[in-house]
Amino acid sequence: MDTPLHAVASLLERGVAVAAALAWSHFRTRPIYLMDFACFRPDESLKVTYQRFMQGSVNSGWFDEEALEFQRKILEKSALSEHTFFPPAMFEEPPNVSITTAREEAETVMFAAVAEVLQKTGFRARDVDVLVTNCSLFCPTPSLAAMVIHRFGMRSDVDAYNLGGMGCSAGLLATSLAAKLLRERRGFGVALVVSTENITQNWYPGKERSMLIPNTIFRMGAAAQVLSSSPLHRPRAKYALRHAVRVHLGADEKAYRCVYQHPDGEGKIGVELNKDLVGVAARALTVNLGRLGPRILPWSEKLAFAANWAARSLLGQRQIKPYVPDFTRAIDHFCLHAGGRAVVEGLGAQLGLSALRSAPSANTLHWYGNTSSSTVWYSLGYVEAVQGLRRGDRVWQIAFGSGFKCNSLVWESLRAGKTPHRAWDHICGREDEAARCFAAIADQNAREKAARLAREAAEASEGDGVGGDATVNGRVNGAHAPLKAKAAPVEEGTVLRRSSRRAVVS
Repeated sequence: MDTPLHAVASLLERGVAVAAALAWSHFRTRPIYLMDFACFRPDESLKVTYQRFMQGSVNSGWFDEEALEFQRKILEKSALSEHTFFPPAMFEEPPNVSITTAREEAETVMFAAVAEVLQKTGFRARDVDVLVTNCSLFCPTPSLAAMVIHRFGMRSDVDAYNLGGMGCSAGLLATSLAAKLLRERRGFGVALVVSTENITQNWYPGKERSMLIPNTIFRMGAAAQVLSSSPLHRPRAKYALRHAVRVHLGADEKAYRCVYQHPDGEGKIGVELNKDLVGVAARALTVNLGRLGPRILPWSEKLAFAANWAARSLLGQRQIKPYVPDFTRAIDHFCLHAGGRAVVEGLGAQLGLSALRSAPSANTLHWYGNTSSSTVWYSLGYVEAVQGLRRGDRVWQIAFGSGFKCNSLVWESLRAGKTPHRAWDHICGREDEAARCFAAIADQNAREKAARLAREAAEASEGDGVGGDATVNGRVNGAHAPLKAKAAPVEEGTVLRRSSRRAVVS
C-alpha cells in the first residue's frame, strides 16, 4: 500500500517526466528566425523590352512565323513590363546557349544575392552551418551549392544540399528544409538558402506551344536568406517561422505529368505545361489550405467552415455553396507565387484578396516576371519596401511546383516599419503601374470576349436562316485561338473558377 510519501514521490516522478517531455518538445520545435534576405537586381543593360524580346527571337532563327506570333500574343497579355531582365547570353546573335554561359548566369545572380544578404546580416560565410541551394532546370557538376562554397570559402563541415527539378515551389521547400536541419542540430546554427532559376540553359528553341510559354514569362532573378535557430539572434531577426505546410501529389499520374520536361517531336528539349495543370494546381491548393487553415484561422472561421461542411453533407453539395474561409482574418500580408497573370489573379480571387493585398505579387510579376522559386521573396521585399509591417503581422508565402507541389510558409514579423530594398528602389512613384496594367488587360479581354460572343451569335443566327451580318463583328485580331492556350500557360500555375460572391476552387 502506497504511503503519502510514496504518492508524492510518484507525482514528482511523473512531473519530472512531463517536464522532460516538454523540454524535449521545445528542443525539437525550437524557433527559427529569418535574419534577413536579399533579392538580386540585374544591371539595367539587361532589360528586355517586348521589341528586344521579339527581335531576338526572330534573329535566333529558331522559330517559324506561327511560333513567333504565339509568343508575341502571350507576351502582350502576360502583364510583364518592359523592364524585366534576361541574362547576357540571350542578347547574343544567335543566343549563346551553353553550359558555360548558364554557369555564368548562375554565378552572377547567386553570388550577388549571397554577398548582399551576408553584408545585411553581418554574418561571415564561415559562420554558416547549413547551406541549401535550389534551381529546377540547371544542375551542373560541381553543384550550385559547391559553387557557393567555393566562391565564399565556407567551412569544410558545412551541411550542404542542392535541390533540383522541383519547380517554382522549391524556394519555400529549401527554406523549410533548412529550418528542419537547424532544429535537428545538437546546438544552435545558422543557415543560408539560395533560390534561383536558369534562363540560359533552358531556352526552348522549338515550335510546341505548350513548351513555348516559359520563354515568354520566365526571367532572370535570385534570392538569398539567412536563418538562425539561436535565441541570441532574435533581437536582430526580422521574422519568426510559425508554420510550414508541404503538399506533394506526385503519386497521381496527372499531377506527376502536368509539368514535364522532355524532347518535342524534333528532339528539342522543353518543359511542357499540359491541359491537366489547372485542375491539379487547384487540387494541390485545396489540400494545402485544408492543412494550413486549422492552424491559423480564428475559431469563428473554423466553426463557419464546419457548419457549412455539415450542411453540405446533409443537404447535398449542389444545394449549398462551399464556404471559403476568410484568410485575411489570420494573415496580414500575402506573397503569392508570381507564376503568371492567371496565377496572381486566380489566387487573389480564391482568397478574396483586394488589389492592395495582391499588389506584392502583381508588382513582382510586372517588374521581374516569373523568376521561379524566388518570386515569393521579391514579393516580401515589396511588402517591406512599399507597404511596411507592424510588429506581430503575419506573412504568408505560397508557391506551386512541378511534381506536383504546393508549399506554404507563415512568418510573424518581429519588427515594425519599412525596409528599403535594392530590388525595389526603382518603384517610388510607380506603385500603381502594375495595377493599371492588370486592369487594362482585363478590360481588353472583356471587350474581346464580348466581340467573340457577338460574332458567334451572328454566325448562329445566320446558320438558322434568321439572317444577320456575321462580317460586322469580324475576327478580333485573330487572337482568340492562342488565348485559349493561355488559360493554363503559367509555370505551375492555376486558374480558379469564381462563384457569385467569392471564388472557389474548380
